[in-house]
Amino acid sequence: MKEINDIIKAYRKAEAEGKKTALATVVKVEGSSYRQPGARMLVTEDGELTGAISGGCLEGDALKKALLAIHQQQNKLITYDTSNDEDSDFGVQLGCNGIVHILFEFIDAAENNAIDLLIRTAEERRDSVLTCLFSLERGRQQIGTVLFYSRNTIWPERHHFEHLTQDIKKAFENRASEVKSITHENTAYEALIEYIPPAVSLVIAGAGNDVKPLVEIASALGWEITVAEGRVSHATEKRFPLAKTVKVVGAEDFLNEIVVDEHTFVVLMTHNYQYDLTVLKNMLSRQNRYIGVLGPKSKLNRMLGDLAKENVEVSGEQMQRVYGPVGLDIGAETSEEIALSVVAEIKAVLEGKKGNSLRYKKEKIHHAVSGDAQ
Repeated sequence: MKEINDIIKAYRKAEAEGKKTALATVVKVEGSSYRQPGARMLVTEDGELTGAISGGCLEGDALKKALLAIHQQQNKLITYDTSNDEDSDFGVQLGCNGIVHILFEFIDAAENNAIDLLIRTAEERRDSVLTCLFSLERGRQQIGTVLFYSRNTIWPERHHFEHLTQDIKKAFENRASEVKSITHENTAYEALIEYIPPAVSLVIAGAGNDVKPLVEIASALGWEITVAEGRVSHATEKRFPLAKTVKVVGAEDFLNEIVVDEHTFVVLMTHNYQYDLTVLKNMLSRQNRYIGVLGPKSKLNRMLGDLAKENVEVSGEQMQRVYGPVGLDIGAETSEEIALSVVAEIKAVLEGKKGNSLRYKKEKIHHAVSGDAQ
């Protein structure tokens, strides 16, 4: 979501300055690629780039193709074969070994252009699906990004893609993107039906100095950060300028006005035992996936014992969501190192991973988008 938000910000700036733009989107990958379908990059007519479609090996040529799309005011599909040994620009010398199809969309001022649909994915904290139609056949019209869907809401309301509705709803329900061959107006096309989760919400109970590096690292990932605790001197916007929300609040009222869903990750690090205990007790009834508790195992065991004394029974399912001591075991000692281990653990939980070294991974690093050639 960070890339999408950065692109939206860059587009609005370009629009205010009267600059024309094009959006480059990876729509299909065959074999290996640094970026997967759904990776995007905005290009302005004066050559500013926001986002990325590769590890840097394709951006130079992609800039030229994007400027051509802007000049001709039409969409274009370009295929880069990075598995070609004879291609000194995109071949195996750069460590790539796949075929990447990139759609360049000229962004006109008409309503419901590709950026307008991207904006809808960022407006609210909700899962959504974007659908982009393209063709690998040379000379065929490239339709581009056409539909936004979320929770039985489709936009634009009037469209000619009713035949895609069931596939879109399936991607939404399965939370999985798909590249699918379709027929539209008696012509063969392919559709990138892309599931987009909302931004991660990181809620931190605590506003001490050790919270600062956690906020900084999480902000770099584009997470929405809330910092809250009871000390007026600590919970200030000046101390945490990268946080979306900073507030002074008592433990009993900590969760007031905070949306807690499956994309909400909570870390308890006030260094105030009773405050953390109260927030933990109130969090157990919520439906998020992660409650991190800073401190040794003995602290968490004491908290569970005190909850038991209050007749608060912690179920096995609830304990699966409690991570204490918080963070991956990377030998972290300093505040910065601990912050790194916490963010890494949250990312692993978010993706359903164990946090092991990639050197032991036998399958591909990235999840393959269904429908892509392997």
